[in-house]
Amino acid sequence: MIQRTLVLIKPDGVQRCLSGRIISRFEDVGIKIVGMKMIWVDGDFAKNHYFEHVEKDFYQGLETVLTMGPVVAMVLEGVEAIPKVRKLVGSTEPHSAEPGTIRGDFAHVSYGYADKNKLGIKNLIHASDSPGSAEKEIKLWFDDKEIHSYKNVHDVHIYN
Repeated sequence: MIQRTLVLIKPDGVQRCLSGRIISRFEDVGIKIVGMKMIWVDGDFAKNHYFEHVEKDFYQGLETVLTMGPVVAMVLEGVEAIPKVRKLVGSTEPHSAEPGTIRGDFAHVSYGYADKNKLGIKNLIHASDSPGSAEKEIKLWFDDKEIHSYKNVHDVHIYN
């Protein structure tokens, strides 16, 4: 099944100059970028994105990290893109992420360290966790006219 998912390279990933390396990980496995832009979000937008966490103790850290600099927002498309992207991204806690995943290779902060120092967890990236959240998140971040359809070299292997 061809799916679309939202991926955000958060400000810590952008500031560490990892955007290109992260994008390459998706393209290398046949995931296609069908929408991409850079945006600096404010607190209200962060609340809309993380609406299910707003009342939780850790919410302020999420908002602080998401609003501390520009975000590269992407709509990615591919065969079972949602679980494939989640597997490539790795565990939400960088310290627990497996080597070979984006967080396992590039992030290094643990929940314990972040909590002890009252920091938001800098885990580089966000990826939709289900078809329902992908649909909602894509609509929040992108207008229909910002999402494109085109063929790339990987489509030869998918459709033939």
